[in-house]
Amino acid sequence: MDYSKLGFQTRQIHAGLDHTPATGARGVAIYPTAAYRFKSCEYAANLFNLTEPGNIYTRLQNPTSSAYEERIAALYGGVGALAVASGMSAILIAVTALAAEGDNIVASPYLYGGTYNQFRHSLRRLGIEVRIAAGEAPEEFDKLVDGRTKAIFLESMGNPTCAVLDIEGIGNVAKKHQVPFIVDNTFGAGGYLCNPFEWGANIVVDSATKWINGHGTAMGGIIVDGGNFDWGCGRFPNVDGPSDGYHGLNLWETFGPAAFIAKCRVDGLRDFGCCPSPFDSYLMMLGLETLSLRVRHEVESTRRLAEFLRSSQKVKRVSWVGFDDSPYFGNARKYFRFGSSAVLTAELQGDVETTARFVEALQLAAHMTMIGDSITVVTHPASTTHKQLSEADMEAAGVTPTLLRISLGLEDVEDIIADFEQAFAAAGL
Repeated sequence: MDYSKLGFQTRQIHAGLDHTPATGARGVAIYPTAAYRFKSCEYAANLFNLTEPGNIYTRLQNPTSSAYEERIAALYGGVGALAVASGMSAILIAVTALAAEGDNIVASPYLYGGTYNQFRHSLRRLGIEVRIAAGEAPEEFDKLVDGRTKAIFLESMGNPTCAVLDIEGIGNVAKKHQVPFIVDNTFGAGGYLCNPFEWGANIVVDSATKWINGHGTAMGGIIVDGGNFDWGCGRFPNVDGPSDGYHGLNLWETFGPAAFIAKCRVDGLRDFGCCPSPFDSYLMMLGLETLSLRVRHEVESTRRLAEFLRSSQKVKRVSWVGFDDSPYFGNARKYFRFGSSAVLTAELQGDVETTARFVEALQLAAHMTMIGDSITVVTHPASTTHKQLSEADMEAAGVTPTLLRISLGLEDVEDIIADFEQAFAAAGL
C-alpha cells in the first residue's frame, strides 16, 4: 500500500502491517529465529548474491524487524530503513559506510557526549578524521570541507543544549560539495516533531530507544535513507563501483535510490553484527502506534515546566526553544512541529554540590541518562553523558556544572512541578 498520501498518525499505526496472515492476526508477529530454511541451493545462492530478496539470517534481516523498518520508512518518507541495536551503532554503520582511512566528516559542535567520544576516539582509531565546526553558521561547516570529506553530520536539536541549527542552510553546504548530509533526529521524535528530509537531509539516524519506543523498555537505533543523493557523482566508489564482498556487484546500479541503505545492511550488519532482537523490534512497533499522542502531551508539559522554572529564583537560566527570546526560536518554528520540543535545560543557582542534592531529592522525576521516556527524566550531563569530554569540548557543547537536561514524561505536569519544588527545598536552594 502507498502510505505517502496518509497522515502521520495513520502511518504510525498501519504501515508495516501484513494484512494477509493465515491467522488473521491484527498485530505483528514476533519471529524468534536466528536462521531460515532455504527452498533450494539455487535460491540460497541468489540470496547471498543479492539477486533475489528473502531472509538469510537474523543478523541481516528478520520479518518482525522488516515490518518495523517499513513503518519507520513510511513515517519519514524514505526509500528504506534499517533497524540496528542502538543509536550509536546507527551512527557507526552510517559513517563507516561512507568513510574509510584518510577520509573525514564535518560535524556540529552541539553533539551528544557518546557521539563526541565515537567521533573523537573510535573513528580516529579507524583513520577517519572528524572535524568539529567552530560555530553553528553554515559557513563554519563550509570552510572545513575538502576533497576527502564524506559527510556532514548534524543533530536536529543538540543534546543537551537543545540548540537548533540552520538545517536547510547546512544541507545546502553539503549539496554544494556533493557530500551526504546526515542528521541525527533523535530529538525529532521519529519524524513527528521534525523531518530532516524536508530540509535537505539525505540520511537520518535516530536513537529508537527514546521517543520511538517511548517506554524505556528496549534499546534500538534506526537508519533511514531519503533516496535523494546522487551516488553516481563519482565521489563514492564504495556505493557506485564494484563491491569486493559481492563479486563486483554495483549497489547503485542494482538498488538505485536505495543503494545506501542496502550497503548499510549487506556490509554494515553483515560485518559489525549490531542487529536488534525481533522482540525489541516488536516493542518499537508498539511504541510507534502512540508516538504522536505521547509527544503532544510531553511538549505541552515541557512548556508548563519551562514557565515554572523560568519564574523561580532557584534557577539561573532556562533554555527552551519555545520561548520567543530563545536564540533558536526562529529555527525551531521553521523545522519543528509546534515550534517546540519535549526537552529543556535548566541551569540552577548554587554549585555542583547543590545541584547534586537537588537531583537526589527528586521523588517522581527519575535520575537517568534517558530522554523520550514515559517517565520524566532529569540528567546532569557534566557527571554523566558528557563526563568523558575534555573541558574544551564540554564548553563547546554548552555543558556547565549546574546544567540539567529535563525530558518530560506522561505524568500530570502539576505533580512534576510539585516534585521540583520539594527538591529545591531539600537542596537548600
